[in-house]
Amino acid sequence: MVRPRNRLVGHRRLLGTSTSSPAGGEAAQEDHGSSQNAMKIMVSVLVVVIFCTLLYCVYCWRWRKRNAVRRTETESLRRMSSSELPLMDLASIHAATGNFSTANKLGEGGFGPVYRGVLPGGVEIAVKRLSARSRQGAEEFRNEVELIAKLQHRNLVRLMGWCAEHDEKLLVYEYLPNRSLDAFLFDSRMSAQLDWSTRHNIILGVARGLLYLHEDSLLKVVHRDLKASNVLLDNKMNPKISDFGLARIFKEECNAVNTGRVVGTYGYMAPEFVMEGVFSVKSDVFGFGVLLLEILSGQRNGIVYLDEHQQSLIQDICG
Repeated sequence: MVRPRNRLVGHRRLLGTSTSSPAGGEAAQEDHGSSQNAMKIMVSVLVVVIFCTLLYCVYCWRWRKRNAVRRTETESLRRMSSSELPLMDLASIHAATGNFSTANKLGEGGFGPVYRGVLPGGVEIAVKRLSARSRQGAEEFRNEVELIAKLQHRNLVRLMGWCAEHDEKLLVYEYLPNRSLDAFLFDSRMSAQLDWSTRHNIILGVARGLLYLHEDSLLKVVHRDLKASNVLLDNKMNPKISDFGLARIFKEECNAVNTGRVVGTYGYMAPEFVMEGVFSVKSDVFGFGVLLLEILSGQRNGIVYLDEHQQSLIQDICG
């Protein structure tokens, strides 16, 4: 009787084993699934960390490169000869302009705003603050400093100093209380102050300034952006050509230059410059002709249309 009893116990053990095995398999599958999910989470986190690290490295590299370019650029500007043009410190310009206050802002050109300032001795100045974001502006800043320091004429605006400190690039001009010609010429109220005698004097003054640039100065200079907004007026309404950022020096034997980059203001640029990139002293003469028509008519080029062809002045000439 003992043996059957052992057999029954054995069968029960076998049955117990067979009934408990599915629960163990499910647990194993759950453990395997959990480990897979954990692995996916770890991989995702690792990918995100690597991606963010790469972005940070790229940002740091670009930041260092940009700062290195700015430092090199500022150092090269500060090494420019200042024997003919004084280098001014940033603190004195901040004090003169009231930290570039809005109340002292005179206007804004293509490469930054212009502010009025007063130096400790009572001398009034106009400070052109070059936009820090403009790479092109830095080249033009250097060009204007080096060029105007060598040019002296009563019909050219006088550059009194410059500053290249930290990220600031500043040009300090003589202050002209009547500002630019376009403020008078194209304003119905202000234009009443421009009688024919005054307009004649302005035309002659601009012509004398151009003649000096083209023929009488030590350097043969083409302005390339002659227009009403770049002609400033002193307290006696005498004109002074300003903004030499786009100006170029010509060699004595050179009469024309072909450039791949067309710069200036449409409506004042000669057709050969607009269409072929060729500029010369004749380019300034063309701009002077357009300015002459504006002074005589009191109307802005580009707004006036010819009744017969319905075209602007520059379109009619190019056509």
